[in-house]
Order: sequence, then structure tokens, then C-alpha cells
Amino acid sequence: MTIEDYLADPASRFATVAMCDTNGLLRGQMVSARSLKGIVKNGMGMSPVTLALDPTDVVLTIPGVSDGSSDFHDDPLMVDPSTVRRLPWSRPGHDLLVLGHYAGETAKFCPRSLLKSVIARARDAGFNPFYGLELEYTLFDETPESARAKGYRNLKTATQHASHDLVLYQAQQTEWYEAVADMCEPLKIDLAKMHEEIGGGFMEACIAAGDGLEPADQLVLLKNFLRALAHRQGKCVTFMPRWTDQADSQSIHVHVSLKDEARKPVFHDASGHRTMSETFRHFIGGLQTHIGDLTLLFQPTVNSYRRFAPGTFAPPGLTWGFENRTTCFRVVGHDAGSLRVENRLPGADTNAYLTVAATIAAGVAGILGKIEPDAETVGNGYTQETPRDFARSMPEAIERLRNSAFAADWLGPRFVEAFTASRESQHDEFRRKVPDVELERFFDLG
Repeated sequence: MTIEDYLADPASRFATVAMCDTNGLLRGQMVSARSLKGIVKNGMGMSPVTLALDPTDVVLTIPGVSDGSSDFHDDPLMVDPSTVRRLPWSRPGHDLLVLGHYAGETAKFCPRSLLKSVIARARDAGFNPFYGLELEYTLFDETPESARAKGYRNLKTATQHASHDLVLYQAQQTEWYEAVADMCEPLKIDLAKMHEEIGGGFMEACIAAGDGLEPADQLVLLKNFLRALAHRQGKCVTFMPRWTDQADSQSIHVHVSLKDEARKPVFHDASGHRTMSETFRHFIGGLQTHIGDLTLLFQPTVNSYRRFAPGTFAPPGLTWGFENRTTCFRVVGHDAGSLRVENRLPGADTNAYLTVAATIAAGVAGILGKIEPDAETVGNGYTQETPRDFARSMPEAIERLRNSAFAADWLGPRFVEAFTASRESQHDEFRRKVPDVELERFFDLG
């Protein structure tokens, strides 16, 4: 189905035009079929302040957008006709969904526009990125209202025990798994696999590898509609990296490889160490060199940094290894068709467009700069020294991104300014909060 097909059908009444904010949430409007004709041609006005909103619409600071100098004007949101799909629970005539991204000045800090720009730059360098994504989340036998009423404590997870790949729990939750699969069909989400993870109610869903914006589009859709599906079933989900100190960390893993202009994989060399080509080595060298300065994109909220508490299965540093899950950059596969690197740094709260853009930019820059990686980590990476590290706190991550010449070059000075300012205002807001644990520890006897 195309937009033209939808508009030609006299039964078509409304369509949803949506974009992704910096949190990974879809925001948009339901427009009449008559209005959609003009929007396809000219775009739809939407205020850039949308990109300054936290998930509950707390307005974060972005210079010129949400500060004292802002006039709260609209910029054009341009629809991408290739993204047309159907909403899973809407009736015909009301079920068209199309994604878009900002044009104009706002494109400089619009997540989808940014990924589009990075992919274009990689292609100009002779490389076509090919990537897939894994999403971790926790499902609860709670409604959003019941979870809030409990203060988000002592929540009932969908399963009781940690249960990595336990078929018993997958069978027990057949209705959920089947509902997710059914939901993905009209949304054109290429769901490769689903399984239980390492905690009560902890699950993973994987997007099959593809190119262009499509896998990132699908991951954004999956996150948003998993929430909607859970709510429709009287449940809720969270993508917080650490929602309780008893839970392991939740993440998004990005699997990336490159192909040349003739669509031939460039990471494989049968004569190379671990069958890795020089190009692949330099890609990993770029990840190790540049990802640390981009930590804020992979850990974008105040909760993100709790994922790295001792005892969680989060990366120990900017290490790499062959089939080694105790490293940050895990080399996976053995032949030209499967050899790739898995970036295990991003939290589940990250924005897929920004995560993919940062990963591709760092790796391709490594190729162009012929950057050699550090020595491969062999054995348990948690027991070894890490020669390079990512930012371990939000203030450090903000400063590293703000001062990064690499980020300014690949992501643009305006994006760096806007994103660091918004995250700084979030961090400043939370610095004023007094956590329950501090009251429990220090109120009486501190």
C-alpha cells in the first residue's frame, strides 16, 4: 500500500503522521485524508520544542528552542512515503501510519534526520551500513496505574524467576508472544526472534538486519507499540536500564557490518586474524577511539548510569573480543555473510536513530583514519584492566560530548549544543531530588 493508494480509496478518513523525539517516543497527529494530501507535498508544521520534551513532557533546555529566546515557532515535518504501514488495532480507513523527520534548521538535531545524514556520509565514503538491533524490556502484571500506586516498588513481573531462554515461561506466555508477532505484521517490523532473558519478566525482541533507516524505524515502532500492547492487555513494560536494584541491566545491542558499493561485505578476510579484514579492524579501532566521547547518546538519562553498578552484565569498558560477551564490542560470525560487531554499550532507554548513527560514525571514521584497535580481550573481561573507558557519570558524558571535535564533525555542532544542553537540564533537575534511599539511610542517624 502507498499513500496514493490510501488517498484514492474513498473509505479513507484519517491517517497518523508521526516523528521520533529524542527519548525514542513517537509524537504526531491524526490528520484527515484531505489534509494528508497537502502534508505529503509541503510537510506538516510542528514546533521544535517537541525535541526538548522529556517523556512526561517536562521541557528541557535547548538554546533557541525552549529557553528565553524561543518564539515556539513551527518547522516543517516532512513525511517519508517509504515508511507507510498500518496501525495494528485501527479499523480500515483510519489505520495508515507514516513516519517523518524535521527539515529546516531543526533537522540539525532531529534524530531521524541525523541518522539519514550519517548513513549518507558513510555511503559517500564507499560503505553501506547493514545493521540489526536487539531490544531488552521487562513485562509486568501491573497496569500503569497500579505500578504508580505502588510507588513503582514491589511490582509483579510477568514471570517470577530469572529464566534465560526458558521454554517453560515462553510457553506460559504464548498469548503475549503471539500478540507481539501479530502486532508486528501491519507495522512491517521484521521480527527475527523473541525469548526470555535474565530476570523475572525480562524479555528480548530482535529486529532483523537491514540497511538505510528501516531497522531503526522498526526498533522505534517496536518500543512504542510494545507499550501500547501491554496497556491494552492490562499490563505495562519498562525500558529503564535499571528499574530496581534487584534487576540486571536492560540494553539495546546494535549489530553492524559494512558492504561496499557493489554490496559485497568488507569485514571478512579468510587470511586475516579471526577472518577479520583490515577494514573491520579499523572499524573496531574507531569504535574504541570515539565511542567514549559519545557516551551520552548511549546513556541519555539519569537512570542510564545505574546500569553499570557492580554485578550487572554491562560492558566493563571499551574492550573488544571474539564471541566474548564480557566485552563492549563483541565480534560475531565466521563468514562473509555473518561477520559483524555487536555494540553492547547502549541502554534500553536510548534513541535507536542516535545509537545507530553514533556507532556507524565512529566505526567509519576509524576506517578512514586507519585506526588500529587495542589488543583483543581473551577470557573474562570483567577481571582485566580496560585501556579505554566510556563516561561513568552524566556530567562527564555531557562534557565529553560537548568538547568532542569528532562529534561536532560527524553529528554537527548544533546537535551537540542541543543534546548536551537538554541532558544537562535533566541532570540539574534530578540533582535537586532527594531519593528515598537517602532518607532511609540518613534521616534518623545520619
